[in-house]
Amino acid sequence: MSNPPGETAPPVRPLWWWKRRRSAFLDVGLAALAGLECGFGAYRFVGDRLGMGLPMAVLALVVGVLAGASLVVRRRWPAVPVLMALLFLPGLSGVILLMVSLYTLAATWEWPSRRRRVVALSGLAFVESVGMVLTALLAPGRPAPSPEVGGPPVWGLAVLVGVALTVPPVVTGLYVGAKRRLVESLKDRAHGLETELDLLAEQAQERARRARLEERTRIAREMHDVVAHRVSLMVVHAGALERIVAKDPQKAAQSAKLVAEVGRQALDELREILGVLRMAEEPGAGGEQPDGLSGLPGLVDQSKAAGMAVTFTVSGARRAFSAEAERTAFRVVQEGLTNAHKHAGGALVAVLLAYVPNGVRVAVVNGCPVAAGERVGLPSGGNGLVGMRERVVALGGTFRAGPECDGGFRVEAVLPSRLALQSERLG
Repeated sequence: MSNPPGETAPPVRPLWWWKRRRSAFLDVGLAALAGLECGFGAYRFVGDRLGMGLPMAVLALVVGVLAGASLVVRRRWPAVPVLMALLFLPGLSGVILLMVSLYTLAATWEWPSRRRRVVALSGLAFVESVGMVLTALLAPGRPAPSPEVGGPPVWGLAVLVGVALTVPPVVTGLYVGAKRRLVESLKDRAHGLETELDLLAEQAQERARRARLEERTRIAREMHDVVAHRVSLMVVHAGALERIVAKDPQKAAQSAKLVAEVGRQALDELREILGVLRMAEEPGAGGEQPDGLSGLPGLVDQSKAAGMAVTFTVSGARRAFSAEAERTAFRVVQEGLTNAHKHAGGALVAVLLAYVPNGVRVAVVNGCPVAAGERVGLPSGGNGLVGMRERVVALGGTFRAGPECDGGFRVEAVLPSRLALQSERLG
């Protein structure tokens, strides 16, 4: 009866020292065959040689059957049936018992404690086999083989029989035992490889999970950098527009135009990020603000247009840095200006870009906020500066953000010179 789909067969319970029931049936059958041979051999030996009565002959028959039955324990104690066979071999019986037991003993050659037993018992069995043949051929009343008619010498025939009874089972047992050990080692290796593959698969899944988490964090930071600054400018322009729309329609129209331009730039940058998420090959639509060091003047101009009093200073010989380094420097300045919009309304802001021997330094420093100035409330998630620090440190740079002694605030980052693409001065 087959098992239902999806269910495995219940494990077969081993029977004593047999792993499979068919092994037990095989050993019982061999024991019965060897027992019959040993029993009738012992019966014939006692009746013919010793001339005893029927009770002794029956006793010999029973003892022979029990000796042959020792094959039942050949897998547990392989030396026991060999010793039984050696006891019955001089009586011209126990050949089946001898060959099967020698095969079983040789198959356990890998056990160091049994190697000497295999050699010793096999040699003793060979000697007894030769002696058995010599005894049978040279028994009183039996004519010796005649060399004149082509008969083989007595000793040669005895050696041939001894080799036939001992060498084939021993060699076969050694071969089967070696093959069995090879199969077991291959199974162990396969199990080991399967375990290793499972471990590697788990590690790959963990790495993929971490990569997804890191990518989500990176995208979240990029989205924050894009949205926070652009939306902050839009809120500032919208607040100014609300105040001057009735007083100065022309200036209100300019502010509305700036709001629309900043909104388009924010949409373009968001479209670019979403395009990366969709594995798109094309970059974002045209008209977006460059997010490298060359885009800092435009970034400052946008803050000026929003009413911020901001200056931009560049010092040192210009050098080109990797795209990731320039983007990080741009985001640091962007975050610093966003913080100034949020928390330092009406204060003077200075943006510094310095090409120094150990890399490039960018800083945004604002003065003490004007208490009487009207401020536009902007929401803050509190993650901008933390994200900037992580990005700068990941590139091997240093980041500092904190208050100044005059009540202002400084956001500063230094990116190492190893990120520079070339050291020559750019025109």
